[in-house]
Amino acid sequence: MARPLTITAPDGARLAGWLHEPAPPASAQLAALIVPGAPQTRIGPHRSFAALAQMLAAAGVPGLSFDRRGLGDSDGSDPGFRAIGPDIAAARAALLAATGARCVIGIGLCDGAAALALEPGGFAGLLLLNPWARDECTAAAQTPPRAAIAARYRERLHPLALARRVLSGEVDLRKAARGLARLARPEPLPATARNIAATLGRYQGAVEIVTGGRDATGIAFAALWASTPFKAARAAGPRTLTSVEGAGHSFAGAAAQAAVRARARALVGSCSGC
Repeated sequence: MARPLTITAPDGARLAGWLHEPAPPASAQLAALIVPGAPQTRIGPHRSFAALAQMLAAAGVPGLSFDRRGLGDSDGSDPGFRAIGPDIAAARAALLAATGARCVIGIGLCDGAAALALEPGGFAGLLLLNPWARDECTAAAQTPPRAAIAARYRERLHPLALARRVLSGEVDLRKAARGLARLARPEPLPATARNIAATLGRYQGAVEIVTGGRDATGIAFAALWASTPFKAARAAGPRTLTSVEGAGHSFAGAAAQAAVRARARALVGSCSGC
């Protein structure tokens, strides 16, 4: 059962939400808030957020997805993922009031996941899908992250594949040289990644991270997660990182969506006694 739910932000802006509840409605201890990545809306790419909320509701967990400020049917202009913490808190409060739940898990994609990871307080657990860990969502930031370039080179520079591509003339040697040169240069840790490492290092709730094996953002975050700056974040509480082979940024396709739903169910199980 689904119904619209209007969220009132601290400054009075109205944010459009869509609440999926168990049928018939029943008291729930746990609820889920879904935070889209810009410029997606509450429905999600290929209706994935709606489907995820429906699955959660069928399992007895009310699910609310909402249009971020300035997107979809919500008021205002998009301030960027680092400034939507108050709106997320307002959506969480509205969800608790509408359902009577005791606690909430947060689910986010891309910079929606980053926003949750930067301010995880108030959530019993987090499901982070291809989290964004770079500082700006600009054209310059669309250059593939270092880890994604490295993964691509490992794939393309396999001796047999490389020989075949060189002989066929497919390899742009100048472009390859530029990519290898970038891999050789030290790359500073973005401030966003440092802040995520710090907040998750203090956060005691369960964290499920799902990355797409073919997504540059996900590949980059998986590499960061395994790095020394994230050591405290990995050890702070129940933590799982799942890489979905062949999945892209929005986890399109039945197999990728099934993997996301499986980790959502695992998080619900981890937080059921909140």
